[in-house]
Amino acid sequence: MEAAVISQKLKAPIKLVYSREDDMTFGAYRPAYHAKYKAALDENNSLIAFHVNAGGIPESPLFADRFPAGAVANYLAEEWSQESNITVGAFRAPRSNFIAGAEQSFLDEVAEAAGKDPIEFRLELLDKAINNPVGEKNDYEADRYAGVLKLVKEKSNWGTEQPGVHRGVSAYFCHDSYVAHVIDLVMENGKPRVQKVYCAGDCGIVVNPIAAINLIEGGSVDGIGHAMYSGMTFTEGTPDQTNFDKYRLIRHREAPAAIDVHFVKNEIDPTGLGEPPFPPVIAALANAMYRGTGKRIYSQPFVKELETSALRM
Repeated sequence: MEAAVISQKLKAPIKLVYSREDDMTFGAYRPAYHAKYKAALDENNSLIAFHVNAGGIPESPLFADRFPAGAVANYLAEEWSQESNITVGAFRAPRSNFIAGAEQSFLDEVAEAAGKDPIEFRLELLDKAINNPVGEKNDYEADRYAGVLKLVKEKSNWGTEQPGVHRGVSAYFCHDSYVAHVIDLVMENGKPRVQKVYCAGDCGIVVNPIAAINLIEGGSVDGIGHAMYSGMTFTEGTPDQTNFDKYRLIRHREAPAAIDVHFVKNEIDPTGLGEPPFPPVIAALANAMYRGTGKRIYSQPFVKELETSALRM
């Protein structure tokens, strides 16, 4: 629009090139989100109540009818939003890019409190949603959700321990596809490094296997990078990060050394993989980092959260 107006005034073709600082100080930014979770266990360490209150600027990230809706007898989902003059737009896997990380990290906390393996804990809940679902509006297929968890468990040899390797798991449904991740993480000089990623996806019939693998690999690296390093803050409506010296992206040397991708084979109509690989890897990373550092991560970017935690000690 700006180029068109200038060209019209000059009555001549023009070429308009923005500096990086111009580019990053006016535009559409990822919405800001916040979520708070509560859960209750009975005397048998079974999940009997789940409460999520989530909101953001200028929208809520909540999908009220997604898992664990349908798997818990007492379930409450609340949302809120707040207006802002800061322009926002879609970030990869809109809304799911945040809520998946928060939800799946919290489920790991609940599994730990219940003394249960995190994959078995999720499968236990999904078994309830399959055989005795609560409610009628659940917008996921519990058997397919369980399917990717079972596949990633098998392919990653979940349950086997490697000295110095810390594992985290996560699974999520969004944009009509199901994806589960297991991350192997090591600590080097007090800093986390992702060694390997295992991924299982269910997007129906895989039409183009090479492209599907590429999408999952790219989505996994993208999710790890943004969760770990990228943060945009504002002061009186103006971005504090105006170039890549302050807005941090993942480096080649920080990418996983290997990504092992597998697909559930079925004859279901194909959906997509542009968005779904991104959200679950965030929580798999957070859960692996907890096992590596002994600290739960509650804010993005994770590196900043770790640094802040270290300063509090």
